[in-house]
Amino acid sequence: MTETKYPTNLTDAQWQLIKPHLPPAHKRGRPPTDRRNILNALLYFVRAGCQWRMLPADFGPWQTVYHYYATWRRDGHWTYLHDRLRARVRTAAGKEVRPTAAILDSQTVRSADHTGETGFDAAKKTKGRKRHILVDTLGLLLAVCVTPASTPERTGARQLLAGALQWFSWLRRLWVDGGYSGPEFAAWVRTQRRKLAVEVVSRMAGQRGFAVLPKRWIVERTFGWLMKQRRLVHDYEVKAEHAEGWIYIAMIGIMVRRLA
Repeated sequence: MTETKYPTNLTDAQWQLIKPHLPPAHKRGRPPTDRRNILNALLYFVRAGCQWRMLPADFGPWQTVYHYYATWRRDGHWTYLHDRLRARVRTAAGKEVRPTAAILDSQTVRSADHTGETGFDAAKKTKGRKRHILVDTLGLLLAVCVTPASTPERTGARQLLAGALQWFSWLRRLWVDGGYSGPEFAAWVRTQRRKLAVEVVSRMAGQRGFAVLPKRWIVERTFGWLMKQRRLVHDYEVKAEHAEGWIYIAMIGIMVRRLA
């Protein structure tokens, strides 16, 4: 039978980039599943946005694909693989592996009909969840935190940064928008990282409509990348941690295409 090719399938060069960073296959039990096919299935799934039971049969049983997705998310393998690829993209762009500047922002997305925890964003008039992301100056993801849409920006930012700054201790400048302004938030950031300065990038005086703002356009472009993945246009996940996992997988697909 002729193998079906999808635009999201990994090329040989892309597979060679990812393969060394995957967990070793078990030596006992059933014959190991083709993990390249599993990755192809997950990249297809996040881009096409289909239901699990509508995953094309070319990728094998959807239960097997879901098992690998959930197991590797729980064990932290998606984050590990994502971080290894981010380091390679930064090096290829002439940047240091460890970023010293980052941009913080949030995005509210409408939730689907699921039983997970959601909220209502009064400013956006949207019921769903809010994605808080931290990106470097290339727009690459450093950290993500998904909360109910009712979570205020500063509260979500604290939840995100409390964990992220334990890993990114070398950050020295953080650009944010007006939703994070105020001495209280900046003072809290200094309690986490004394040398980390918060700089608010505000709208220009008299601005009407859309305008490209310094540094803030970088994180907005990252949100644009994510919204090209149909699984991420709305929030379909019951658990917030699964919503975060799909964002990492989407970024893995973006970075591996950039590298090979």
